[in-house]
Amino acid sequence: MFRLDQKIALVTGAGSGIGEAIAQLFARQGAFVWVVDRDVAAGRKTVAAIHAESGRADFAELDVSDPAAALALAGRLPSLDILVNNAGIGHVGNLLQTEAADLDRLHAVNVRGPFNLCKAFVPAMLKRGSGSVITLGSIGSIVAVRDRLAYTVGKHAVAGLTKALALDHSHTGVRFNAIGPGRVETPFVKARIAEYPDPAKAYRDMSSTQLTGRMVRPDEVAAAALYLAADESAMVTGSTLLIDGGWSAGK
Repeated sequence: MFRLDQKIALVTGAGSGIGEAIAQLFARQGAFVWVVDRDVAAGRKTVAAIHAESGRADFAELDVSDPAAALALAGRLPSLDILVNNAGIGHVGNLLQTEAADLDRLHAVNVRGPFNLCKAFVPAMLKRGSGSVITLGSIGSIVAVRDRLAYTVGKHAVAGLTKALALDHSHTGVRFNAIGPGRVETPFVKARIAEYPDPAKAYRDMSSTQLTGRMVRPDEVAAAALYLAADESAMVTGSTLLIDGGWSAGK
């Protein structure tokens, strides 16, 4: 089950963290993976790791907020079977600590980025009548996260984008879903925790929102992405799959 043989996948933000885990798992399951990132060195490192496991992958540099660049990339690559909109950025702050420029910056990457990639790659899927589009949302797609105003607004928009795409286009055979992780223990998060005066306390505080008492691992998000990419999830579209350790259970 959950094999991706003969499928072509593209994963944005695949140079590290969740995107890297998704790209590596997809390759292990038989897909050819286009590793896409702004960070050339990080992206090529992911490709090298896939090749080291005898997987198939190549790298493409892209700023997902640039619609012309997304269209140009689509013109160079073969038609996709799987598109994973993973690239994203964050911001800490409530209304008093958030400027309009912060809102615009997050919207450009977290909302317009997936829109740009869909505009570039989905038409070919629609014409063919098959494909799976997966966008990384967040627990912030479902509930508000304290002191994450701009982030919550953008991730709520991801849930709306996913539903709108599914409503308009799922009759064609192309599916659109999102994943909503809780706090994920990525290398970036680990590095930030290490900067706190008491890293152990910081980890406990950040883990406390998950009923399981720990943060989500990137490989656990990748497993959810594999399910949504594979044919076994053929009847799943328009959904946000929560991988949140129970964070949303009491909301």
